Amino acid sequence: MASLKEIRARIASVASTQKITSAMKMVSAAKLKKAESATLGFVPYKTKLSEALSNYLGSLEGEINIPLAEHRDVKKVALIAFTSSSGLCGVYNSNICKLFKQAYDEYTESLGKENVVVYLIGKKVNDYAKKFQIPVKKQFEPVTEKPSYDRAIELSDEMVKLFLEHKVDRVEVIYNHFKNSGVQIPQREVVLPLKTDTLPTAQSFDYLVEPDKEEFINALVPKVIRTVFYSIMLDTHTAEHGARMTAMHIASDNADQLSQELKIQYNKARQNVITNELIDIVGGAEALSK
Repeated sequence: MASLKEIRARIASVASTQKITSAMKMVSAAKLKKAESATLGFVPYKTKLSEALSNYLGSLEGEINIPLAEHRDVKKVALIAFTSSSGLCGVYNSNICKLFKQAYDEYTESLGKENVVVYLIGKKVNDYAKKFQIPVKKQFEPVTEKPSYDRAIELSDEMVKLFLEHKVDRVEVIYNHFKNSGVQIPQREVVLPLKTDTLPTAQSFDYLVEPDKEEFINALVPKVIRTVFYSIMLDTHTAEHGARMTAMHIASDNADQLSQELKIQYNKARQNVITNELIDIVGGAEALSK
């Protein structure tokens, strides 16, 4: 059995750890509230922009050429994965790393390694790629601190350029979708080619556009793609803080439980020491009385 001094040291260590995890939980909760507000504020804009495109496409007769919606045989793929650059957020990063490896293996098996181009955002997934010697085309700055629409434009425009130049035939993004603070769902989403299916409830309007319908659509489509990338950035950013807050909440609860167990152990050890001392005293007294 551990000595009283050792148990006291462990109790102090657990208490110190609990203070840290509790503070991190409060910080993550504040960041989560801000991130969730930004995400929920952007969703209506993204939804309405997508609806506008779907409604307009639904009002057209005949086919129209949309280069960014061109479905062709998939011969080369761009894979993009989002993780955080720091830990202490449960399985948030490991789930994405596993899903990224799964997607990478699927594409390399069917297309070959030379036809899978990898773009990574976040230190954790980059370290994971190095571990498995996965070649990385480019690393983007992580979105840990604050997602930026300018960075979404940078990433979006690069993918659009690759797709239009036929350097890739599909762009797929792997990220965590924020459902609530306790649930983050790993997602695989094909961003390009853009889905142009009209909404089932799309309203029929007689649109007037200038200078012509093709130029209008091909100006609107890149904006839609930018909003998709920015929405993903906001989503993964919110999911990270939700995962970290939950992880720190669990860590604080575990620290509290461990502290209670150590205190019980300490009291038992202290009681044994006192009992042994009493036995020695009583034994000594009996020996003197004889």
